Amino acid sequence: MSCSKILSGDLHELVYEIIKNFQNDYSTLHSCVLVNRLWCRLAIPLLWENPFSITTGNYNFIEVYLYNLDDYLKTKINDYQIINYLLPSNTLFNYPSFIRYLNICNVTFSIEKWLEANDKTSNSAIDLVHNIILTSVSEFKKLINMSIVKLFIENEVNLHTFKIEINNKHFDYFIYNDILEIILQNPNFIHNIRNLNLSVVKNHCKSMLLIKNQISQIINLHQNLKLILFGYNNLTLYQSLLLSKEFNCSNTLNTIIFYYVNFNGINNLVKAFENLNVLESVHIIYCSSLDGFIQQIINLTKPFKLKSLFMSMNLQIDYLQSLLQKYGNYLENFRYESYRFGVQQQYLELIIKYCRNIKFLGLNRIESHVNYLMFRLIENIKQNLNHLSINVVHYQDDLILRNLGQILPSKLESLSLVLYMIKTNDFEVFLKNSQDTFFKKLSINNLVQGYSDDIDILPYIKKYIMKKKRVKYLAIKNTSSTFSISKGKDVDLSNLKDEVNEFKLYNIKVLKYVNICTDIYRFVNEID
Repeated sequence: MSCSKILSGDLHELVYEIIKNFQNDYSTLHSCVLVNRLWCRLAIPLLWENPFSITTGNYNFIEVYLYNLDDYLKTKINDYQIINYLLPSNTLFNYPSFIRYLNICNVTFSIEKWLEANDKTSNSAIDLVHNIILTSVSEFKKLINMSIVKLFIENEVNLHTFKIEINNKHFDYFIYNDILEIILQNPNFIHNIRNLNLSVVKNHCKSMLLIKNQISQIINLHQNLKLILFGYNNLTLYQSLLLSKEFNCSNTLNTIIFYYVNFNGINNLVKAFENLNVLESVHIIYCSSLDGFIQQIINLTKPFKLKSLFMSMNLQIDYLQSLLQKYGNYLENFRYESYRFGVQQQYLELIIKYCRNIKFLGLNRIESHVNYLMFRLIENIKQNLNHLSINVVHYQDDLILRNLGQILPSKLESLSLVLYMIKTNDFEVFLKNSQDTFFKKLSINNLVQGYSDDIDILPYIKKYIMKKKRVKYLAIKNTSSTFSISKGKDVDLSNLKDEVNEFKLYNIKVLKYVNICTDIYRFVNEID
């Protein structure tokens, strides 16, 4: 197939299929840009489809966007004595046209950080912020935000995902209001997006009433919405949106994500769900008052598939059993963490009984006396298992490492281990027993007592993982339980340059632990 494409002149399509696999691997995409013109032309759009979410700490891409503004806006920005000092003199691509994922919160946050960085690093006699009175600073931030959003609108970009996150930490009412208003004035900008994420923290101030009205109007503009995320505790708002007569996506919406939502006091979920004619999958991520949710949806006449269930609060065993009896066979992502002991055995027994198709399994704070059930569960689902995360930091358990290796599947997308006081001999047993397993991503966090510059398990990683090239991305961290002001408390393999270079010789990328460990926000963003 590949040879035929080359012979038929479809090299462009073939190269794109290769590069697309590095969609979120920004360092590799940067390398692709340097290969040749074709690779550059194909990699650049992937690098610029979601720049506001790249966590490199470098916000200079804002300047590239500002370069693309028209002369009128450049003149207005220049009045603040910033434009000539910061903007690049030329750009090779129309970068604004590549945006596919837009999060208003990330836009405003990135602009804030860009201003802070340039204020701190400026050696010019012109101080970028402090010589401007506070009112002008606010006006300038608003101008930059609005200019960039207008730039995207003018480029008629093809948005895939649009996110509105309103919280008390990064929320400027005046900027949000103006951005939402200009979007409403240009309905074609978002009317055909696939995914809409709403995370609106409850806020009873008068200014929020207008914002909520704008959100309602934005939802009603959509014609082809496939996925919607409802985040945090504003379910009354979200429920009213689904029940609205103006809601246009009853025949297109097939996926709903409930993210940290409190279901307490919500009584019309059945009616809302019954209005959705093509709903296929529901994801429940760390929601509270699940008993009320279960009571309502357990007797739905229209079927759907419960794909994700992440729990951090104890649920009455009868409710969980009712839920899993009906939807457990559809469950693909399960994560449980408990801060109260005594119920884990019953929970695990239910998962083993009803859930055989789990692909993502996360178990936190597992009690030692139920380890045998954890092993049974992994053995039970290993045919489908792609992602495994185990977190046991409150006690030392030799049996986990001594038994885990021999029950792992032959291939895992990711394995994340957070363990207390790893013994090197136990770790070697684990690596020996898992020699037939290849990991795309392997992350290990060892909670140690005291402080040491050494990562004790590293020689075994090199012997059994590195030299056999059994991993693509690796992250290892020692987290010290004893804080030392003089030395710090964590040792991250990614900071040891000689070690990183050695792994690079075996085509293994060492990443910062925080960038590879299982992150719930990242997991949710990958649901499609």
